[in-house]
Amino acid sequence: MSAEPSATRGSAKLRITEIFLSLQGEARDVGWPTVFVRLTGCPLRCHYCDTAYAFSGGSAMSLDEVLSKVADYAVSHVTVTGGEPLAQRSVLPLLVALCDAGYTVSLETSGALDVSAVDPRVVKVVDLKCPDSGESGKNRLENLQHLGTRDQIKFVISGRKDYEWACTQLKAFDLVTRVEVLFSPVHDQLEPTMLAEWILEDRLPVRFQIQLHKYLWGEAAGR
Repeated sequence: MSAEPSATRGSAKLRITEIFLSLQGEARDVGWPTVFVRLTGCPLRCHYCDTAYAFSGGSAMSLDEVLSKVADYAVSHVTVTGGEPLAQRSVLPLLVALCDAGYTVSLETSGALDVSAVDPRVVKVVDLKCPDSGESGKNRLENLQHLGTRDQIKFVISGRKDYEWACTQLKAFDLVTRVEVLFSPVHDQLEPTMLAEWILEDRLPVRFQIQLHKYLWGEAAGR
């Protein structure tokens, strides 16, 4: 993969919490060796957040510094995550540059911020916040019109109330015909088998997932 500087990148700067190599633990590309670019900062405070260390701090990096670090790992998949990556405007040229360099790129976003300007080559993984997150009021439903069949909507489910709410959204917005839908239990809050049984009982056309990386490495940052 190329990470040569481009004049179009200008002087874009990003605040980065960490860049690391791991296995993709979620979504369609689960299991693939992936470089994660974790941006600093998030306007949400979900009750179950597992990356609160990315709310502040981090290091300022130029776009070309980020691309060079990504290239050092020599893998084809890159996930840009946070925090909330879309809270930094310079994430948009970063996504373009990663796609231009030939990577398979995904963006993990809370869904509270506008995704309309995201490069269409990027797979958008949008977390539609359930009530028990404490942040469901910040869901930006206008984003749904900017998602396609390559994109994914994720429901992180804490219990039965969240599950029933998620089922209501499936029907209200006809989600399964528009995007791939993922149901994931909150780690250590909802027994994965219970969520799996609910999905099977209701014959839901959704993909069940668990956070693979947590079963491999626990809560360790950078994994």
